[in-house]
Amino acid sequence: MKTIEITGYGASDVLRLGERPMPVAGAGELLIRVTASGVNRPDVLQRQGNYPVPPGASDILGLEVAGSIAQGDPVELAAAGFQLGDRVCALVAGGGYAEYCVAPIGQCLPVPDGLTDIEAASLPETFFTVWSNLMARACLQPGESVLIQGGGSGIGVTAIQLARLTGARVFVTAGSDDKCAACVALGAQAAINYKTQDFKDEIMRLTDGQGVDVILDIVAGSYVAKEVQCLKEDGRLVIISIQGGTRSEFNAGLVLRKRLTITGSTLRPRPVAFKAAIAKACLENVWPALADGRIKPVVYRTFAAADVVQAHELMESSQHIGKIVLIWSES
Repeated sequence: MKTIEITGYGASDVLRLGERPMPVAGAGELLIRVTASGVNRPDVLQRQGNYPVPPGASDILGLEVAGSIAQGDPVELAAAGFQLGDRVCALVAGGGYAEYCVAPIGQCLPVPDGLTDIEAASLPETFFTVWSNLMARACLQPGESVLIQGGGSGIGVTAIQLARLTGARVFVTAGSDDKCAACVALGAQAAINYKTQDFKDEIMRLTDGQGVDVILDIVAGSYVAKEVQCLKEDGRLVIISIQGGTRSEFNAGLVLRKRLTITGSTLRPRPVAFKAAIAKACLENVWPALADGRIKPVVYRTFAAADVVQAHELMESSQHIGKIVLIWSES
């Protein structure tokens, strides 16, 4: 099968089209003939040598795929409601940048009705991440307010829509006026251009000095101090990426006085059972909304798999709004 190989850690030009033997599905797994692979920020970090591969995972890049089931134990497939040839999308711990990919059955979901494989490939990594953190960890409730940092990212466009589906008031930050407008079109009540505005001052203004209940943060670093200031009492800050750095200084007294919760998580190294539980929750709570159009995939641009260098360059430029997808074959 064709794959994308890393010839050495570094810039995007270390990526090359290569070949490897086709993987074989083991117990509890299925083999997917990949139509499309999602591109995510962790792929860039792994290419740079800054994101170690979890034990037992493929060293091939790629954390989400869509395609058709090519192999699997018939009994296990039937128990999961699948059969050979079914269109599925899956979250994987690696191996997604290839024509064939093995995935745990519990991390596979049917392609929502009406969606293409390209759209489906844009779903698992961000929807699993946002559901796990915004709903399960932060326990966002109807009527609450949430600030989403990086609203134009793949995580951001997903979080906006899931928060709105929950019945929350949504505020976001983004790095351009165009991105801010796109976030409002997706359902954000207001979008703050963090390059020209102070997000803490704007959030306090927009909420009449009350602040927000929840913050979903992909930045960390210096942002944390301001986030602590603009959380309500009993507010929850969930850190899911550290693009702004690992070191933060903040007023711990505010954490005490306002009874704040500061938490965070990673998804890739978590066990299959944990990810399967998220998949089940998404199937029950999110997939119907995708099928009827209340939530829509946001695919900014697609690239042929052979053009993976350009795809990574776009990801690193942060000029995109939503997801970037590699195409292996037409759906």
